[in-house]
Amino acid sequence: MKKAAILFTGGKDSCLALMISKKKGFDVKYLLTIIPSSYDSYMYHKPSLILLKAQSKSLGIPLIIQKSKTEKEKEVEDLDKLFEKIKRKVDYIITGGIVSKYQKERIEKIVRKFDLKIFNPLWGMKARDIWKECLRNDFKVILTKICCEGLDKEWLGKRISKKLFENLIGKSRKYGFNLEFEGGDAETTVLDMPLFKEKIEIDSKIKSESLYRHFLIIKKVKKKKKEIRK
Repeated sequence: MKKAAILFTGGKDSCLALMISKKKGFDVKYLLTIIPSSYDSYMYHKPSLILLKAQSKSLGIPLIIQKSKTEKEKEVEDLDKLFEKIKRKVDYIITGGIVSKYQKERIEKIVRKFDLKIFNPLWGMKARDIWKECLRNDFKVILTKICCEGLDKEWLGKRISKKLFENLIGKSRKYGFNLEFEGGDAETTVLDMPLFKEKIEIDSKIKSESLYRHFLIIKKVKKKKKEIRK
């Protein structure tokens, strides 16, 4: 099998990329996560560490973390440090990138430096198709960050159902934010998916910094056994 590590935020894109990669025969040994010091990173999302640890345990895949200061270009050096930790343990780096050439070019440069290969299963996919795949596979996706006009803080923490997704499409058309969220308009996390051995439940609160800037702060997490389907 192709030994790999995946750049993992716990959001819909990295979780879907993980599922697709495993179906294609990749043996995913590690979840790789950058934790930026600010929500305003050029390269990275700012995930909840306690939630990431719960996702790692539910997936049964070890989590490797690298902290990063939010400084343009300098934060790329922290990705270098992260890859240094696993360069002799895997052959591939998997990403959940979709449209950001800025991210893709910088990640690929470091991948080449360590003589690794890269797999981008979502690259070039339409945002709608990514969402539809998540819904079709019964992903429990919630929004954890909103930084755009058209989505108020009431969206935070709600599971994106098929009905809510149609609403999301309408608001995207009206207000112009991107459905893939790669530009920082919003961020997601996954509380359940087919690869999870246990569902994740959260205790959270909302932090608002302005009219169009809201964050879901995860205070506690707990895991719940999944029902065995016959």
